Amino acid sequence: MVVLLAVSSVCALSLGTPYVPPHRLAAAVLDGDTTLAGIVVTELRVPRLVLALVAGACLGAAGLVLQEALRNPLAVPEMLGVSSGAALGVAAPLVLSLSLPAAVQPMLAIGGAALGGGLTLLAAGLGRSPSAVLLTGAAVAAALQAALLVLMVMADQLDLQLIYRYLLGSLSARTWDDVAGLWPWLLVAAPALVLCAPVLSVMRLGDEDAAALGVRAQRARLAALAIAVVLIAPVTAVCGPVAWVGFLAPHLARWFDPAAGAVRWLPWSAAWGAAVVTVADVPARLALAPVETPAGAWTALLGVPAGVALMRSGGRGRAARRRPAASAAVREPLPGPRKAASGAADDIPRPGASDDVTADAPGHGGLDDGCPPPSGATRTEDVR
Repeated sequence: MVVLLAVSSVCALSLGTPYVPPHRLAAAVLDGDTTLAGIVVTELRVPRLVLALVAGACLGAAGLVLQEALRNPLAVPEMLGVSSGAALGVAAPLVLSLSLPAAVQPMLAIGGAALGGGLTLLAAGLGRSPSAVLLTGAAVAAALQAALLVLMVMADQLDLQLIYRYLLGSLSARTWDDVAGLWPWLLVAAPALVLCAPVLSVMRLGDEDAAALGVRAQRARLAALAIAVVLIAPVTAVCGPVAWVGFLAPHLARWFDPAAGAVRWLPWSAAWGAAVVTVADVPARLALAPVETPAGAWTALLGVPAGVALMRSGGRGRAARRRPAASAAVREPLPGPRKAASGAADDIPRPGASDDVTADAPGHGGLDDGCPPPSGATRTEDVR
């Protein structure tokens, strides 16, 4: 992961127009006020890289929180109405021609995300059943996306292009001001994540076992959803809904360390989320140059197949680890002499039974050594 982050970061800073060789990046940053390459790197590429790292880390951590709280690997922000609600909160003022300062957009996104997540929990009975929350969240997300389509119909051509690019998730033309708007929310979310991680490990045991250990499952799910909203909404306000990062990053963290728990998976999920967004932003910027494609399209294109493959390989790996132990237990012989399956009648001594047992023993005159059987012995076929 470290190598992947390093290579993708160097590509993000070097490739493009103008091209800056990797060995000149440090000089370009230090001389940013005097050269064109320095201005491009320091004012455009470095903020975009930092925003990709921060956004990916927030989405990866939020995805793990939701999956562990609902005990479902498919519980992602896109399936719970959180991302759609945040996008609706930001797109509505743009279509309705409401002039609002940029500092208010995170608040609108948080309000929309809280609306989508709150509707999901209310419709699912305040999170009494994790499966009900997931199914209800898919329905709420579909309703919010329908509302977004209505806004797109009402928008004019210029606003429609802006909304369309925003809804796909793009890091284009982001500056240091956009990065600075995320830090206050991160200062709130980081301590909450530290406190939430041990509770997530307990919730994996189930609602009844968690209640026996002193964790109230419904309140814990509400808290997990609130933390996910604080992580997702500011990122969505700046970048748009960068899709399926919260689905892929937790699966990567589990696949590389399957024996760990939520406490260890949380930082790795954030790191993998940062790596996924950083890697996806490179082809988004360069694949169809000079036209930029949204980064969210690349994360969805690569994230969904990779996440499904990781889920399948993880399930087969767990089944393979369980299968040898079970088969070894079946093949292990029972202690003591074997008995025939004919029941208790085999324990009753029969006439001539001892002769049958010893007939083939060495020195007892079996047919193999050519000696006749002892008197009184019968050479009956052993039906067993």
